[in-house]
Amino acid sequence: MPVHVLPNTLTQFLWNVFISIAMVITLYTCNFYYLVVISRHQKKNNSVELKEIPTVTVQLPIYNEKYVAARLVNAICALDYPKDKLCIQVLDDSTDDTYDLLENLVSDYQKKGFDIHHIRRSGRKGYKAGALLNAMKSAKGDFITIFDADFIPPTWFLKKALTYFSKPNIGLVQCRWGHVNESYSPLTKAQALSLDFHFLIEQKAKSNSHLFMSFNGTAGIWRRQCIEDSGGWHTATLVEDLDLSYRAQMKGWKCIFIPDIVVDAELPVQMNSAKRQQFRWAKGSIQCAIKLLGDVTIKKIPVDTKIQAFVQLTRHIVHPLVLAQFLILPILLASKINLYIISGLPALTIIAYLAMGPVAYIMVIRGMYEKKWRSKTLSYLYLIIYSAGMSVNNTVAVFDAFFGRKNEFLRTPKFGIVKNDDDWRDKAYALPFTKTTLLEIFFGVYGVVGIFIAVFSNNPVFAPILGIQAIGFFYIAYLSISHSTFKKGKSGRRVETKAEKMANNYYKAALAGIIGLIVLGVVMAFEEYGSTIYPLDQSRGILLRIQATSDPQSIANDLKMVQQLLPKSGNPVWIFPTQDTDFGMMQKDLATMLSTVDKISTTSPDSAAFHTGMLNVHYQSSTIVFNLLDATPYMYASVSNMLFGSIWVAVIIGIFALLKKKKQSFEIVDEN
Repeated sequence: MPVHVLPNTLTQFLWNVFISIAMVITLYTCNFYYLVVISRHQKKNNSVELKEIPTVTVQLPIYNEKYVAARLVNAICALDYPKDKLCIQVLDDSTDDTYDLLENLVSDYQKKGFDIHHIRRSGRKGYKAGALLNAMKSAKGDFITIFDADFIPPTWFLKKALTYFSKPNIGLVQCRWGHVNESYSPLTKAQALSLDFHFLIEQKAKSNSHLFMSFNGTAGIWRRQCIEDSGGWHTATLVEDLDLSYRAQMKGWKCIFIPDIVVDAELPVQMNSAKRQQFRWAKGSIQCAIKLLGDVTIKKIPVDTKIQAFVQLTRHIVHPLVLAQFLILPILLASKINLYIISGLPALTIIAYLAMGPVAYIMVIRGMYEKKWRSKTLSYLYLIIYSAGMSVNNTVAVFDAFFGRKNEFLRTPKFGIVKNDDDWRDKAYALPFTKTTLLEIFFGVYGVVGIFIAVFSNNPVFAPILGIQAIGFFYIAYLSISHSTFKKGKSGRRVETKAEKMANNYYKAALAGIIGLIVLGVVMAFEEYGSTIYPLDQSRGILLRIQATSDPQSIANDLKMVQQLLPKSGNPVWIFPTQDTDFGMMQKDLATMLSTVDKISTTSPDSAAFHTGMLNVHYQSSTIVFNLLDATPYMYASVSNMLFGSIWVAVIIGIFALLKKKKQSFEIVDEN
């Protein structure tokens, strides 16, 4: 990396932060490729024929899942497993129609001879973990298998999965998630690929080695002794599955992943549902890091296991780091900092980005899917946009975990979507967009401004990098808002309530208002750049041209042009102003330079006076160039820009406040 002459302390600090973040993100990225290598090692998990059929308890934690709950119970009761060896616990904390539906369904299966129980608690203490903890009191047998409401296990699941408990120290057999609705939309395709990376790379690599792997909360079988020996289910975090699996492995139990056993599940089809799921996973992982890393550090386990545990539990900090880098990059570009890997060779910079990102991932995809890799590559393009835009949502989750806000397990709504023409907009559980959408819009607009800065600062190689992230933010924000509308009732479907009709109108108005604000913000940002920042860029270019010539007439014309371009007075560094960034002082220096040029223009070019005067002009020109480099970053943080930004944010917050107020009034209307 070349040595750079940095114009001021702030830029030096931002440069150091930017490089430090880049190094951390690179380490996390390289770790993924390390797991890719390990996952390629062919280690076959031994299976043994069951000498006797063990008793298994199937636990089905459910909360308000009327579209998929019956499908799950029917699939469990269809398992090819002896009834007298199967105990089914329907852990139903529902507060809506789901309870009555399951009550009737469970009663029907009880009449058919199934050992099935409808367990309902008086409250939701501990949420899913609390329900599992409560159910352990009445569980039967040596094995516990868990399925979330949206999963559809195959009939042979238990008979095949139980054979992998070939050794007494195996405490968990985790199976792979399938995707029953992967082709539904670009959103589901992106999520499916992301989950496949997790299972076929991360879980497989860790199962093949002594590294710690995680339970995914569903589609797995626990040895009951392992759960009890590890301290049982804890309710302190939002990811009780990750918590328990780490505690089990620190106790010496082995967790294995079986990629050949695939259990289909439904992917979230609504953006706000997907964001909620990602939020819970990100926040829960950081909570587990805070809870478990101390024990991981002091336990007698291999060093590489400790390192991988740290990486897995803390990997979501990449999201705030990506956002910080995204914010810093345009400032460094505006400050004319050289960000190329090799000075003056932008091609190598873009090649490095492609090699570390898309090219390497496409190679991984080719190894994972073989003949299907081309179609999966298109899904990867969706995933790039999805992941970039989701960084805001996950950053909020990370800070939520660090600052210890109260936990609330918010489930991911599912709508029973299997076919591509299935519709979810006419169904209950659809989530409205949240205030996080405001931040996504802000980052999107900031990215557009950053693209202009990259182009006008002669660093267009960084425009696509900023552009991908900006598109991601707008994509997530757009779907968050557009997926917050309700669909009008159709024949044979739920009739749209008066509240939903009114909500539709307000959501559409909010969407129009926010789009208008985005357009206004982009236009004003472009105009602001053209009127305040670009003249400084032009001035630096002219001053650099002055340093390369000794023609007094040409220099005089250029100096007059710079005088017109620069403000006559003022100091952009309004907190701790210095003379170096004072435009009034720069104008005086320009006037002095112009006077010097006028004097030496009447002398011989070969005279000592001419050479001395020209050296002074060149030196003063160089000084003003650096002064402008000092001033440029602060032009973005001017009082007027901050005032406009505050008003812009306040207006969007006002839109959210209005929607919340109207939502309450709609509920009152429906109740009456």
